[in-house]
Amino acid sequence: MPRELIDLHIHVGGAVAPHILWSIAHQQGFKLPVKNYFEFVELITASPDKVNSLDSYLKIMHQWTEKIQSSPLAIERSIYEVIGKEYRSSRVTQIELRFNPMKRNLHSELDLDHIISAAIRGMDRAVLEYGVRACLIFCLAREWDSRLNTIMVEKAIKYRHRGVLGIDLAGTESDALELKPEVVSQYEDLFAHARKAGLKATVHTGETRGTGADGVVAVVEKLKPQRIGHGIRAAYDEAAMKLLRERDVVLELCPTSNLQTNAVEGIKEFEHIVRTFWDRGVKITFNTDGPYLLNTDMRREIDLVESNRILTSEQVDQTLAWAREYSFIPRA
Repeated sequence: MPRELIDLHIHVGGAVAPHILWSIAHQQGFKLPVKNYFEFVELITASPDKVNSLDSYLKIMHQWTEKIQSSPLAIERSIYEVIGKEYRSSRVTQIELRFNPMKRNLHSELDLDHIISAAIRGMDRAVLEYGVRACLIFCLAREWDSRLNTIMVEKAIKYRHRGVLGIDLAGTESDALELKPEVVSQYEDLFAHARKAGLKATVHTGETRGTGADGVVAVVEKLKPQRIGHGIRAAYDEAAMKLLRERDVVLELCPTSNLQTNAVEGIKEFEHIVRTFWDRGVKITFNTDGPYLLNTDMRREIDLVESNRILTSEQVDQTLAWAREYSFIPRA
């Protein structure tokens, strides 16, 4: 019987099928730079000829997919479609969808609570139809000031009993700003506030090639997340791996994403990173990040790990067990 999979790290902005986005864009009257559907698919797909870094990958999401998803009807349909597609394609029976509602309200032209309520409706409908378990994670943005990020935390707390179970800190790692402890410290009170209110936390860090593990260490020590998004640079630092192990922080690895954005030089480096974490006792999970933007799904992510003999089938089963254990969704 096929494995039942779990995806802990999937962005709504990179997970909606092109034909759905095409339909939503026309329904809402968006003026697109292309007239042909297949040109549109190329526009919103992270093909190797136009995506060679995290920044270029994020640009597609910010410029097109997030904009198209910016209405209550659009975000409701988007989340409904993502959950159904992941279940049908890969038997993903537990999924944690992350997005930034404030990047879906057209710079405050739309009411934020309407966007969030619509997202919850889409999730509830998909859960009812497919029998899966799901939750939402709200992303804070590194490029924002504390006022906007505070609003996102307060909204997450407001809707914590309706399926918003965690917060994330996401955004570009340009200039390695997140590596500085004093910069990470500016989020310390926000994460403590969210934690006190019962929310879980994950943080994007240690994703970009050329940075070290300092950001991972600062985030773990100051923000105290249960999980880290990516965190691959920690594989080159024994102290960082020791800290991850001692604090019982789990990594959300995204194989195809790291390969496509050149976060790793190739499959051999990714293999080295995974095996280093395994040998040092750092708990890891495998996830999609952005299935349609990256042309992948959870089944392909697992196949990539097993077909390249990065881990054995039994070891992959252990990563899936960790994913369920450290999911923000309480056990049934």
